[in-house]
Amino acid sequence: MAWLPACGRDDPRARLEVSVGRLQGALEARDVSAVMDLLHDRFRAQGDQDARWARQTMMVMFQRYARVNVVSLGQRIEVDPAPSLTGTIEAQVMVTGAHDLIPERATPYTVRMQWRREGQDWKLYDLRWE
Repeated sequence: MAWLPACGRDDPRARLEVSVGRLQGALEARDVSAVMDLLHDRFRAQGDQDARWARQTMMVMFQRYARVNVVSLGQRIEVDPAPSLTGTIEAQVMVTGAHDLIPERATPYTVRMQWRREGQDWKLYDLRWE
């Protein structure tokens, strides 16, 4: 999920890529507040979990693992045409957790993220995984 957009400042896709990169960075830095700042007010995970659930899940994960890595194994990004208010990312990701250098857990996921644009910022609205 580490993307470095080469597009202009006003490009909605480039801004979405920056937001996804921020999400990855915040997860790997174990920064719950930074992740929460990227969630939409009406955030949902798996259809019925909310932002409070996301916060609690991160707290448990970050308490258990000193190191968290998120590696994108491939992704597809779509941004709706004008007015570009919705963006969707489907990705194959590997999430690892470790206390030291060697991961104790490595789990592959197929992730679908729906983002909504608020002004110039993108907020994660819906998250689903298998």
